[in-house]
Amino acid sequence: MSLAEDLLALEEALLRPPVRHSAAGLERLLADDFREFGASGTVYDRASMIELLMQESRAPFTPVEVSEFAVRKLGDDAALVTYRTKRGDIVRLRSSVWRRDAGSWRMMFHQGTPARRSGEG
Repeated sequence: MSLAEDLLALEEALLRPPVRHSAAGLERLLADDFREFGASGTVYDRASMIELLMQESRAPFTPVEVSEFAVRKLGDDAALVTYRTKRGDIVRLRSSVWRRDAGSWRMMFHQGTPARRSGEG
């Protein structure tokens, strides 16, 4: 598999219940120094993100569509991915920084930003 295919598979895994709602799965994929800038403006660390997603697991799951996926290598063991998600009527622009740690890719940063609707600004 290519780097883009590997990272797309990891990003998609984080968007689906088997990993998204599993503390062990999240611990495996989120780096110890993970940070997220959420769409709400809240900054999450690894522990608070795992806690938030465990709470989310009690709500009905709405599938997420991924499009416009792109990867930029930042070095031999780091990459930036950017993409767009659509969940229901909500569209977000997303970016993540992945770092290869002991042979496995782990997310160290993520940001989700509401996308403008067509015709805005």
